[in-house]
Amino acid sequence: MAATSFVAASLVRRAAVAFALSHPLINNKVSYHRTLVTFPLGPRLSSSGICHLAQAVKRDDDDLLKGVVDKTVIEEVKHVLEMARRASLRREVLHTNFLTPPVLKESMLALEKLADLKAVAQGGYPQAERCRISIGHPERLTSDPDVIVALSITGNFGFQPCSHGDFLGAILGTGIAREKFGDVIFQGEKGAQVIVVPDLADYLISSLDKVGNVPVSLTKIPLIALDYEQPRTKSFKAIELSLRIDAIASAGFKISRSKLVDLIRDGDVRLNWTPVTKNGATLKTGDIVSVRGKGRLKIGEINSTKKGKFAVELIRYL
Repeated sequence: MAATSFVAASLVRRAAVAFALSHPLINNKVSYHRTLVTFPLGPRLSSSGICHLAQAVKRDDDDLLKGVVDKTVIEEVKHVLEMARRASLRREVLHTNFLTPPVLKESMLALEKLADLKAVAQGGYPQAERCRISIGHPERLTSDPDVIVALSITGNFGFQPCSHGDFLGAILGTGIAREKFGDVIFQGEKGAQVIVVPDLADYLISSLDKVGNVPVSLTKIPLIALDYEQPRTKSFKAIELSLRIDAIASAGFKISRSKLVDLIRDGDVRLNWTPVTKNGATLKTGDIVSVRGKGRLKIGEINSTKKGKFAVELIRYL
C-alpha cells in the first residue's frame, strides 16, 4: 500500500510539473524556478490544484511588480521574468532585447529579488539609457557576455549637418527593429556611434549607406572607444494650473497647447518612451516627454503655489 501511494505521488508530481511547463496560461505567469520547486506537489494535488498553482504564480508576479503602474511596462517586465524562469529551469544564460529605461529599471528591481539568479545590464557605457539584460545562474554568468557591438557611422556631416533623429531614422529605415539596437550617440560633424546586437552588426554595415543625403560608412569599434558626453540641458520653470501632459509639454517645448494636442493625436508624443494616447495623462517628477522633431524634456521638481497652481522645473535637452 505504501509503495502504491509513493508511485501515485510520483506520477502526480511529474504530471503537475509537465503541465506547468507546457500550458500557455501557466507558462505566461511563472516568474522563475523557485515558484515551481517550492509549491507543494503531492498526492493531495486535486483537479483544482493547477488553478491554485496559477494563482500562486500570479501573486508572485504581482509581488515582484508591486508599485509599477504603467501597464505597458508591466507587460514587458513580465516577459523578462518569464525569460528568467526559463534561464533558471534550463540552467542557461538568456539575453533580452534592448530595453527602454523604465522597463530596464523595473526589470532589474524585480530580478534582484530572485535569489538564485544573476542579472547583468549592458548598454555599452555607464550612462547608457537602453540596455540588454543577461540572466542566468551565478555559476554560469561569471563574466559580462558579448551581447552588444559598437559601430561608428562617419560621413561628411560638416557640409551637410544631420540630427540625432536623422541617424535614428536611417537605422530604422534598414528594417532593423528598435529593440535590436541601443543608444545612438550623436557626435555632430563626426557622425554618430550606435550599439547593436552582434547578429545584426554586419547587416547594418552593409545596408546603411546614407544618413539624410550624406553617404556614410560604418566600422566596428571596441566599446572602450565610445565617445559619450553628458547631454547639454537648459532648465527653466513654468507655472501651470495642472500637471496634464498637454499643459506641461506645451510650455516645455514652447508650442501652443492645441499644437501639442495635434501631435499627441498623430502619435508623435511619447511619455517615458511609450506613445501617449490621452491629452490628460498626468506627469510627475522624473518623467521624460519626447516629441518627434523637437527633442526631449525631463520633469524636474514640482511644487504647489499659494494660489493652487503648480511650479514645475522643466529640463530641456539641447
